[in-house]
Amino acid sequence: MSTNLYKRLKALLPDAPVLTGTVTVLYADGTAEVTQDGGHGLLRARNSLLLASGTRAYVQGGAITGPAPDLPYVLIEV
Repeated sequence: MSTNLYKRLKALLPDAPVLTGTVTVLYADGTAEVTQDGGHGLLRARNSLLLASGTRAYVQGGAITGPAPDLPYVLIEV
């Protein structure tokens, strides 16, 4: 029985978090600047879906993974 140690190690690591924000700037190299919800910062992500500026989007692992619904941002502290 062969075992791939890299795959076993990778399975232990958590997935990258899914962030939401608004696409604010489009760049010619296929990336976009995304303003995170709640004013938590800016990030530059791959925009392979070619979402337009002003569109809300999900971002995971440095790439836009899809459009997000236009809902109000609510922060709940426990």
